[in-house]
Amino acid sequence: MRTFVNESAENYLETILVLSKKLPVVRSVDVANELNFKKSSVSIAMKNLREKNQITVTDAGYIYLTEEGKEIAEMILERHEFFTDILVKLGVDEEIAAEDACRIEHVISKESFKALRDYVERVSK
Repeated sequence: MRTFVNESAENYLETILVLSKKLPVVRSVDVANELNFKKSSVSIAMKNLREKNQITVTDAGYIYLTEEGKEIAEMILERHEFFTDILVKLGVDEEIAAEDACRIEHVISKESFKALRDYVERVSK
């Protein structure tokens, strides 16, 4: 069973995952720049994620997702991409769709998301 994670933590984990696909290494400054947050705010968040064993940070300051952190980040990213795609297909502006997807991805239950994803896959065939 998944540990409860708040929306802010989920956003940080998702951001680390996305950055890890674009950059050779991820550091707090990269996360701060991506989210337009102060480095001090990101440092506090990274400390909290480390304490929950969702990330590890090397002595050089490189951030890596743990298995649990990666699982959460991948779930959030999947939801984000799914809802953004659906909303764009429905005619919503891409920027607005991405913003709305960012809100929806955190509040929908696992069961409802699976039902929606399965439904969309069935009607898309």
